[in-house]
Amino acid sequence: MAKKNGAKPRKHRERHATLSTIGDWQPAADRAPLELLAEQDRGRVQELLPLRRERMSVSPFTFYRGSAILMASDLASLPVSGIEVQICGDAHIANFGVYASPERNLVFDLNDFDETAPGPWEWDVLRMATSVRLAALDRGFRTVADEMVRHSAAAYRQEMDAYAEMSPVDIWYDHLDVREIINGTPKKRREVLERQLARGKKRTGRQLAPKITAGDPPRFVDQPPTFHRMGLEDEDAPDALAMLEAYRTSLPDNVRALFDRYAIVDTAFKVVGVGSVGTRCYVSLHLADCGDPLLLQIKEATESVVTRFAGTKRYGHEGERVVLGQRLMQATGDIFLGWTQTADQNYYVRQLRDMKISADLSSMPQISLWRYAGYCAKTLARAHARAGNPVAIAAYLAGSADFDKAVTRFARAYARVSKADYDAFCKESPASSNGAVKPAPLMVQT
Repeated sequence: MAKKNGAKPRKHRERHATLSTIGDWQPAADRAPLELLAEQDRGRVQELLPLRRERMSVSPFTFYRGSAILMASDLASLPVSGIEVQICGDAHIANFGVYASPERNLVFDLNDFDETAPGPWEWDVLRMATSVRLAALDRGFRTVADEMVRHSAAAYRQEMDAYAEMSPVDIWYDHLDVREIINGTPKKRREVLERQLARGKKRTGRQLAPKITAGDPPRFVDQPPTFHRMGLEDEDAPDALAMLEAYRTSLPDNVRALFDRYAIVDTAFKVVGVGSVGTRCYVSLHLADCGDPLLLQIKEATESVVTRFAGTKRYGHEGERVVLGQRLMQATGDIFLGWTQTADQNYYVRQLRDMKISADLSSMPQISLWRYAGYCAKTLARAHARAGNPVAIAAYLAGSADFDKAVTRFARAYARVSKADYDAFCKESPASSNGAVKPAPLMVQT
């Protein structure tokens, strides 16, 4: 990734928090995590909440994935460095992965931006580091969990040092090629990765469409509890068409011309993710004259937890916030990214599947998790360097391993608190979805 070009970082004068402060976090006495989660749930599709609770209850790690709002609330109590960048807002290591660039190459990058917003760069680092510890504990690697966290923090710091000596243009074009990851992997594991990548290259909308549609012309097929057809002949169809027309206007002219080659033929309601369960998400099937399918995912965008607790609201449209944040932080991205809205909700749009490959953290060997944590940290540093001032961040870190130690202390403390939150959540919310999920209306009328 980053390569030095000889320039020297400038010292940044604004330092509101010392490095040791980061590691000295203590939970507030009046924390109310379950109340905060319940408050967030009130704006979601109520029929989906049992499934959300079920997915979050699998393990402390899955609970952590679904509770970004709790960490943002807790981080708001920490003094900050005073250096603001566009941050992911939910940079746990399950939100990194492989996908296809517009040139059809496989790249490794952040791939979830529902919470992106301007904020303190260290919030992303601390969320990533805690996820490394929880993933290590989940795999039974307790004796090396601290070292894994320290390794990831050092990787971030050293990569930021390198970016501080690069030109903005060089940073902008830098990326982590999947081949670099494979070449740095032991031979036996490399063969496994090669097979995974080969399968991932086939994971496209064109390959998926026949599996979730039937008929001529094709229509989505119900797949309860998480996939429900909502056809264009339904009473909501005019609203669906208006939503897609609004999306079309958000696209650059050249992509709009490409999008116009496809005509919409059907829509469906889809349940996604862990933290996103309960938000509204739809898919649309579009066909070109030659029959080629294009699958789009239309996902509700709500207020970012970063915006709520860091007070940095700069976008009037939450879908636009997600798209612009993603374009700023990712080295390369989906050309079909755009945004749209209804009278009541904001949405962002992307391809449903485009060679996306996620790491299986539940079975990853110790050395592979160690390496993976480092790659995530380097990628996060690159995203922050694109979106902010790497010289200022590098100067704040001052090349000191004190940062690595402070982040490790924080991750240890926060993982312990998050585990207690998980235990309380499971005790209070033993609900199971039992396969019963009722689709939300495609549009909500005022």
